[in-house]
Amino acid sequence: MITSTIALGTLASLLAGLCSAVGALPVLVVRRLSERIQDLLLGFAAGVMLAASFFSLIIPGLDVAQQQGFGKLGAVNLVIAGLLLGAATLWSVHRLVPHEHFVLGREGPCTERVRRIWLFVLAITLHNFPEGLAVGVSFGDEAGRGMAVATGIGLQNIPEGLAVAVALIGLHYSKAQAFGVALLTGLVEPIGGFVGVAAVTVATSLLPWGLAFAAGAMIFVISDEIIPETHRRGFEHHGTAGLMVGLVVMMFLDVMLG
Repeated sequence: MITSTIALGTLASLLAGLCSAVGALPVLVVRRLSERIQDLLLGFAAGVMLAASFFSLIIPGLDVAQQQGFGKLGAVNLVIAGLLLGAATLWSVHRLVPHEHFVLGREGPCTERVRRIWLFVLAITLHNFPEGLAVGVSFGDEAGRGMAVATGIGLQNIPEGLAVAVALIGLHYSKAQAFGVALLTGLVEPIGGFVGVAAVTVATSLLPWGLAFAAGAMIFVISDEIIPETHRRGFEHHGTAGLMVGLVVMMFLDVMLG
């Protein structure tokens, strides 16, 4: 049973990650995508992640903690600690790993010796790992909830993969390089998925911690990366509209599938 749960969580996170490459396919025939549409697509991704953080991770984390014997105060304190730990971990990684965002520019330590395209790969990798982690941890909690999270993450990876690939082409990278980056970064998600589902399945006491940690990591990515990216070019209203659509889509999926 444990082995099948781990395999299912890892496979689901792999399929969700591959949706990034599916989304990037149009870049092989379309070279341009307006900045307005790019921000709309990124906003949609942020909305899905935000809804998943609360409906599929934080609320279940509170429920699981209470099922494990914690009172309301103990459960909420546990989840708060997990949230802050997840956010702090991603913050530390961002400070230590050189990477570059499409609009915000370079972050992390000295990057002069690193090729620019690898800085983009690292940035998107830092973004995608928490998504895979969320899928895996959700399967450790409940298969139906895991399917909802995997479906939502996969859906948001499609427009996100397209936006990333188009942005790379706008920076004069080839179509093959743009598609390759989308594919490569999507393959990070099953790693996060395996880590998440294995940890909470083998050690069930870690489940509420894992749910909260994944939520904190994703919320950090939303606030630190995605939303600022959608507010730098004058199309913040489109980014916000995309966020609202993504949020209600993920909420619907969680209710219907979870």
